[in-house]
Amino acid sequence: MKDQIAFSVLLVLQLTCVAVFTYDIGANLLGLRVAPVNWQLYELVEISAAIFLLGGVGLSARMLGRSLSRQKVAEDHLRMASGAFMDVLEERFADWELTPAEKDVALFLIKGMSTAEIAGLRDTSEGTVKAQTNAIYRKADVTGRPQLLSLFIEELMGEGPVGET
Repeated sequence: MKDQIAFSVLLVLQLTCVAVFTYDIGANLLGLRVAPVNWQLYELVEISAAIFLLGGVGLSARMLGRSLSRQKVAEDHLRMASGAFMDVLEERFADWELTPAEKDVALFLIKGMSTAEIAGLRDTSEGTVKAQTNAIYRKADVTGRPQLLSLFIEELMGEGPVGET
């Protein structure tokens, strides 16, 4: 919220400065006669506009730094979550005593690949993949892919494996 307010103030100040400098340049180029303004006031307005623009640069740099810092934290959390997911996968696969081939198929199932895609990637027949899929579902005590995936989602959400309280 503070950043939104700071950004809004920054935007208003910079737009005001742009208006001051644009008016000054436009009036000079078009030869518009304006009411005489005390040169000291005129210089004060221009100096203030320049100071606001410099302040805007500083505030923009600070906001960019904060944004990049938040992005790094989010990326770190995503990396940790990804690692945690892989840890949960490996743990469950070991609990279910999946063979190496079944582990590969289970991973491809969780990634959402079709039987044909898995068979192509593993250079096996679709029948073999279907047999391995059925073995995975039996060992995991689920009836299909949605239930298999939900086991991992629930565990990552801190609810534990299905059926546990």
